[in-house]
Amino acid sequence: MTKQTLPLRPAALIGAAAFALLAASPAAAQHVVTVGLGPAVAPQYPGADSYSLAPYPIFGLRRPDQPIAFTSGDDSASLALLRYDSVINFGPAVRFQAKRDEDDVGAAVGNVPFTVEVGGFVQILPSQHFRIRAELRRGVNGHKAWVGSLGADVIFRDDQNYIFAIGPRVRWADNRYNDRYFGVTPAVAGVTGLAALDPDGGIYAVGGVANFTHRLGRNWGMQAYAGYDRLVGDAADSPIVRAFGSRDQFSGGAGLWLEFNVGGGSR
Repeated sequence: MTKQTLPLRPAALIGAAAFALLAASPAAAQHVVTVGLGPAVAPQYPGADSYSLAPYPIFGLRRPDQPIAFTSGDDSASLALLRYDSVINFGPAVRFQAKRDEDDVGAAVGNVPFTVEVGGFVQILPSQHFRIRAELRRGVNGHKAWVGSLGADVIFRDDQNYIFAIGPRVRWADNRYNDRYFGVTPAVAGVTGLAALDPDGGIYAVGGVANFTHRLGRNWGMQAYAGYDRLVGDAADSPIVRAFGSRDQFSGGAGLWLEFNVGGGSR
């Protein structure tokens, strides 16, 4: 079950495209399509101590003989290019990063525009009980920086009834990204009174994510996730974070889903 969350992940677009491809193929094999929606919360911008509420769209696609598929609430919207059950999979990934206004921070530290991040993912699924996933994306506008993540999940499941998964995360960004969100130029320091900081690229946060999916009826259920990141390195030492934000970054979401068959009769 593919779940993508927040205005940072355009899951509905990816799901609509996949569904359109299935509907356009008269010879398509039967698939189970999952759709759902709920609320989610995340920091207003990287390093913020304020939170924003956003939609939590849910989309999934699998064959009827397959167990509920696992993805994590912090995955970017993505489209796997190989079979669902491939040990190694990869494909394009897209994510949105909300803008940061100086008014949101409370000091004249510079605006960062809304950003579309485009890139790809590689995933290793040696069994239905363990997953490793890496992403690398670049902002095509806005921060115009490279960002990425690496995570592993231990997955506990009853094939068609529930999934519980938990695992660590490491988040990386280049120098440009860290400059935009965590850096303080001498000019900004002179205006705000903050100490100057020219951060390097590298790992800026470590944390973990827990996910839970549960079937509540024959064709419907719920899913939720909770995440925590701790800023580290130059991001944690940023005068912006120390004075106006938080090193602790929480996120989470929950929603209800429905599933139905396409391409080969009723379920």
